[in-house]
Amino acid sequence: MDHNDIRTLKLLEEIEENHVQSQRELAKKLDISLGLVNSFIKRLAHKGFFKITTIPKNRVKYILTPEGAVEKTRLTYKYIQHSYRFYKDARYKLRKLFQKLEAEGVSLIVFYGASDLAEIAYISLQETSIEMVAVVDMLNAGKQFLGYSVLDPVFLSSLSFDRILITAIDSREQIIDGIIENGASAIKIVTIE
Repeated sequence: MDHNDIRTLKLLEEIEENHVQSQRELAKKLDISLGLVNSFIKRLAHKGFFKITTIPKNRVKYILTPEGAVEKTRLTYKYIQHSYRFYKDARYKLRKLFQKLEAEGVSLIVFYGASDLAEIAYISLQETSIEMVAVVDMLNAGKQFLGYSVLDPVFLSSLSFDRILITAIDSREQIIDGIIENGASAIKIVTIE
């Protein structure tokens, strides 16, 4: 499932729930540019997925059509399939990785990245004798995640661990550079292939 499908699904969900009050607001919710929202709206309206009506004060209202509801259902099903495949694939890779780490004698691990992947890694970790000692994530520092207070990467040097598993989805190279800058050895960093 590509980004356009996901954006289309989110847009159709917002229209169906009637949360859309302006294209600017929609751009902010979807974290995309106003021009891209405008382009999506024109394309989807042209396909007949919703109607555009004018309401007072130069505002427009988007109404989902039956065709739009069918497309939303199709994309929802596709998203669920994609998520399930991602979950199964991640569980398989994590199971193999944790088996390898256990065989190497690893007993303490830090997750770098408070993400969906970290949640799947945590579930997989429960099948091993390896203990998670912390979750580190610069953007989520101070928040709670999996019962842990997420730490800023500057605290890495004060933690005792055998490996750091990168569970962040984006910016892997930047994260590895940041881990090394915060005093951790590159040989302690592991990633999911």
